[in-house]
Amino acid sequence: MSILVNKDTKIIVQGLTGKTGTFHTEQALEYYGTKMVAGVHPKKGGSTWGSVESAAQLPIFATAGEAKEATGADASVIYVPPAGAGAAIIEAIDAEIPFIVCITEGIPVADMVKVKRRLEKSNSRLLGPNCPGILTPEECKIGIMPGSIFKKGSVGVVSRSGTLTYEAVFQTTNAGLGQTTAVGIGGDPVKGTEFIDVLEMFLADDETQSIIMIGEIGGSAEEEAAQFLKDEAKKGRSKPVAGFIAGRTAPPGRTMGHAGAVISGGKGGAEDKIAAMEEAGIKVSPSPAKLGETLLEVLKG
Repeated sequence: MSILVNKDTKIIVQGLTGKTGTFHTEQALEYYGTKMVAGVHPKKGGSTWGSVESAAQLPIFATAGEAKEATGADASVIYVPPAGAGAAIIEAIDAEIPFIVCITEGIPVADMVKVKRRLEKSNSRLLGPNCPGILTPEECKIGIMPGSIFKKGSVGVVSRSGTLTYEAVFQTTNAGLGQTTAVGIGGDPVKGTEFIDVLEMFLADDETQSIIMIGEIGGSAEEEAAQFLKDEAKKGRSKPVAGFIAGRTAPPGRTMGHAGAVISGGKGGAEDKIAAMEEAGIKVSPSPAKLGETLLEVLKG
């Protein structure tokens, strides 16, 4: 069983006709034939999107609801600019699309608060926004992760940082371990899927034999995830986990990279997160360059 997406996942693209949507849809189609089935654009319904790269022709629908009805899509990926991205997520929720991935960076927090409220009353799951997406090696690619560094294997990767997701993937590929699925949850303060949601899936997935979890300063999601792993271990459910926290040298009150990466009120610092992770039995890597080595050490006991 693959986490969230596999070779049968049918995906629509909101914002397909723009430059970003076009580029990443072409990349996805080329990646083991990821099933991109349609595009959505409010003013271009009834037209067709054509890719020279992959010789694909996808129908464009005016709404996500129409696209889902026509294609039976299980997922939507959103490349809509920040001003309209919140409304695009809500449109996908209203269309009852089970899995929504929003790549867009810079969505106003007020828009995301509305999204979160709508999400809580729905059966949809949101990944993102401001994230690199999700990739199940040799099966399905949703988002902007570089497919060439992936290899089918046994490590589940979950990360708040896009770049460090790729680092963990690259190293686990080089270490001969490969990945089951890599999930970039994004670093915004208001988002959909959190560490705990993904860790729960990795623990339940037979193919995922070990986990890499990459956090960063700001918020308390890493501490909560560590507590979750600790509680699950007490119930006899655990897997080897290696981790890393980005932003150890960041000064308090300064936002580093992501909007969620700010230390305030004495909370969200790197040392607290590292301590919580180590207490939960996670082996924390001293640097992102040693993530693969650290996981191998854990696996060797």
